[in-house]
Amino acid sequence: MPQSPLDTRVPAVLLRIDRNPFHHGTLGAVRSLGRAGVDVHVIADSTGSPVSASRFVTRLHPPPRPGADPADIAAVLLRVAARVERPAVLIPMDDAGAIAVSRLRAELAPAYLLPQQPCHVPELVADKAELAALCAAADVPHPVTLVPESADQAASAAWRLGLPVVAKWSRPWLLPAASGLRSTVVVRSSQEARDLYLRTDEAGSRLLLQTFLPPGPDRDWFFHGYADRSGTLAAGGPGRKLCAWPRGAGLTAVGEWTDNPQVGAHAERLADSLGYRGVFDLDFRRCGTTGAYHLLDFNPRPGAQFRLFADAAGLDVVRAQHLDLTHRPLPVRAPQPGRAFVVENYAPLAALRPSRRNRELAWHAHDDIAPGRAMWGLWGAHVARRLLDRLPRPGTAGVTGERPRVVRQSPPPPPSLTGLPGLTGAPGPTPTEPTDDERASRC
Repeated sequence: MPQSPLDTRVPAVLLRIDRNPFHHGTLGAVRSLGRAGVDVHVIADSTGSPVSASRFVTRLHPPPRPGADPADIAAVLLRVAARVERPAVLIPMDDAGAIAVSRLRAELAPAYLLPQQPCHVPELVADKAELAALCAAADVPHPVTLVPESADQAASAAWRLGLPVVAKWSRPWLLPAASGLRSTVVVRSSQEARDLYLRTDEAGSRLLLQTFLPPGPDRDWFFHGYADRSGTLAAGGPGRKLCAWPRGAGLTAVGEWTDNPQVGAHAERLADSLGYRGVFDLDFRRCGTTGAYHLLDFNPRPGAQFRLFADAAGLDVVRAQHLDLTHRPLPVRAPQPGRAFVVENYAPLAALRPSRRNRELAWHAHDDIAPGRAMWGLWGAHVARRLLDRLPRPGTAGVTGERPRVVRQSPPPPPSLTGLPGLTGAPGPTPTEPTDDERASRC
């Protein structure tokens, strides 16, 4: 058996706070590190998750409770560290985990190997209200963004930007699971914008409104990277979204590694301006009018489709982090443009279609069959539950004949309401789009 390039004496701990059983990125990280001989511990809700079936999982650990404060998260991580009994590379797999780990860096550092960067950076980039200013400082295009301070201003902002507009919660990881609120929605009337603003306290963060760029062929792009201890982008690359779920503005169901110097330059410039260290995932939308690539999201952790960017030397962003933090040399990057990645439950026809290209499936793997089999059984039950939930029940509007409520488009607000504070993007008529990936966090 060939010797692993990774230091197999150092285990890895994956942290996922979000309760999403179908997060294929976690399975990708388990397989990537496990295949290299690294012991992989997973802190996540394994109930009904195919990840728990992987033969590369060394041990599963219960996650922090929903809404846990930093002290509770630290207690869980230190408890796991005591069981592992040696320093481990800690890799958060969602924004909430990345932000918590960055806040707790000083407390966790004796037990875990972590990238060295200012503790506020992950929280800063994940907060969508801060992203526009960060992009402006790095000369990276970003949608024009308004931050209303009242319901009337929200209605006015919708008209000012030009309907439809995109509504985002600045800190989506704070959204209560049972609220029904989504991190991003397309708003088509000023009344919708007003109503959404009135739920600000429930959402736990500020509401943002952004200009909208319709989806289209060859417009959705992303970049996954790892910035090493010197700040050099040592792994990853640009990719193109060929199919999304839901269609038009959802997570990547089929992606392709595609050369794009503009996207790569934006990613390198932004990471350098922030002094960013570690794994990151950027989402872009190309404007059909100007051709500019606008940054929509900056996620300070591995994206769910990071395995798309496994290069010819087997290096991906997760392995790069383990190599870098254990002071092992990183191989010279060997890009594989044309490599494809398919998420079977979101693009089953694409997964079944024969491919001559270098392609990886999210769930099925010849050396780790159980998660793929478990996924289809669990996914079928999940879809059946969703369909049953949509069936009309006695007493509902569809059965009793109750007429649906009609929401009418309100007239444009008076000019006195259009002087909104909070314009954080560059002025101009550039149409820009809804935030893209609704990453199946709450599918």
